[in-house]
Amino acid sequence: MFVPVYKRIYINKSTNQVMESKCMECGDVLHGRTDKKFCSDACRNTYNNRLKSVAGNQYVRKINGILKKNRNIMADLNPAGKTRMHRSRLIKKGFDFGYVTNLYTTKTGTVYYFCYDQGYLPLDNDFYMLVSRKVE
Repeated sequence: MFVPVYKRIYINKSTNQVMESKCMECGDVLHGRTDKKFCSDACRNTYNNRLKSVAGNQYVRKINGILKKNRNIMADLNPAGKTRMHRSRLIKKGFDFGYVTNLYTTKTGTVYYFCYDQGYLPLDNDFYMLVSRKVE
């Protein structure tokens, strides 16, 4: 049985030449679907991994990792939704107080520090009130 192989072709508007579509990673000629960008899953993965490894993205991923770790520490130590905790216990788990996603100020001026949906309120004598915000 004969199975036709379709090559993707297009016309280069600046040179008016007929061109074949090529893989964005390796440059091989593409066959098959008209919206295809890569010749294989390996090329697609390599291309996307290279994009994610750009220096600026490394910094963002590092910060997101710290924020997620902070959030997970608070979630583990605060299963009830509101708990009083000493600073040393948070630090022992690896909590980094220098990173938060947002601040919440109440009408009375009290400031809560949040990492996503988990937050804390500084109290006296190095104690913190861990709180959980309801996510809808």
